[in-house]
Amino acid sequence: MKIDWKNKKVLILGFSLSGKAAAKYLSEKCPQVFITEARERKPEDEKEVKTLESLGVKIEFGKHSEKFTSGVNIAVVSPSFPLDNELYIKLKKQGVDIISEPDLAYLESNTPFISITGTNGKTTTTALVSHILSTQYNAPVCGNIGCPPISLVKDNPDYFVCEISSYQAEHSKYLQSGIACWTNFTPDHITWHKTLNNYFNAKAKLFEVNNIKFSILNGNDNELLKFSKSDKCNGKIYLFDKETDNSSYIKNGAIYFKRNGEEEKIINLKECSLVGHHNYQNIMCGVIIAKLTGITNENIKSAIMSFKAPEHRLEKVREYNGITFYNDSKATNPEASIVAIESFNNQNVVLIAGGRDKLTDLKEFCNSVNKHIKTVILIGEATERFEKNLKNNGFSNIIKAKTMEGAIDKSIELKPDVVLLSPACASFDMFTGYEERGKVFKDYVLSKR
Repeated sequence: MKIDWKNKKVLILGFSLSGKAAAKYLSEKCPQVFITEARERKPEDEKEVKTLESLGVKIEFGKHSEKFTSGVNIAVVSPSFPLDNELYIKLKKQGVDIISEPDLAYLESNTPFISITGTNGKTTTTALVSHILSTQYNAPVCGNIGCPPISLVKDNPDYFVCEISSYQAEHSKYLQSGIACWTNFTPDHITWHKTLNNYFNAKAKLFEVNNIKFSILNGNDNELLKFSKSDKCNGKIYLFDKETDNSSYIKNGAIYFKRNGEEEKIINLKECSLVGHHNYQNIMCGVIIAKLTGITNENIKSAIMSFKAPEHRLEKVREYNGITFYNDSKATNPEASIVAIESFNNQNVVLIAGGRDKLTDLKEFCNSVNKHIKTVILIGEATERFEKNLKNNGFSNIIKAKTMEGAIDKSIELKPDVVLLSPACASFDMFTGYEERGKVFKDYVLSKR
């Protein structure tokens, strides 16, 4: 469905990365492009504001004025813009067509989407898939991982390899993925989605569209396995981490791919650049996508071997005085931390955890700590609740620290095999985001002499 923009008034909801990209693109097609942002204007906004205003885009901060929000034909919503926002509700009641930025890219391009979603692992999987496909195609990474797909439309790539958050999926109305992948499902973002069921349904929307060609799901996730068998999951179904037909799986220390009863060995686990079963799942998912897009086994294997994990995701920082340091700052919920924790067996591991508490259940996290961790160092607002839960589950080797640097110093004093930063919490009590948290960890570890 191509949109005739000539006589349209478009309102961008939020001065976000995707919102600004949409405004830049539409400024060449539409005479009336407006951005409305509730927060106050900041000094760091000035450069982008000047660029957009030079293109004819009108921008307001600190309010949603009647001048900007009346007479709107189409609204492009920034990913985390709340569903219960008064403006959002008002526009829906007025019958305004509200779309996501990936919707916009889909409508404006003939490039097929490979959409990757999931609670954890989606960023690594997206980056890996792009890395593999780039051996034979122009297949850039985009979406929630960083670059908005609308910014790439003019480049006419072979594929958009697009990470889709639950927010983007919730707001999407027209997006039809050629291939959609769901890495896993665990509780997260409940504050925004209100219920766990709403969170699940938001992601499920990507697989319920009629024209999807392939749906790829985690066969080792009970919720996703159940969904794959439902009439809501469309397209040809492929599973990873489950040995069946049309799947990828681990057998005899290697990753295999099977299609129509024919099995192919792809790569030995010891040859993979990533470690841990969660990363093997990311690889298995990537293998299926690569095979469905016609990548040769040789190119798949060589790309997996040369791939480097994205920053802040079980990222090896360095070895120092016999200690190996890992930065897993992106683990902003207990389920993500469990995945990292369980990557280490029979080693003396110090875990640095804590931050802004998401108030999710900690039972499985505590069980995992009991099995794999020697010492836990807690930081941030969640310290007291995490300490209480750990002690109630029989784990008492706990140290408290006031700063990241203090936590690192204490961990070095213990002379473990591994120091793992995997917070299981958001970062906003002490940092601007998980990226800054990971950077502080890395910079201080690398400063040690």
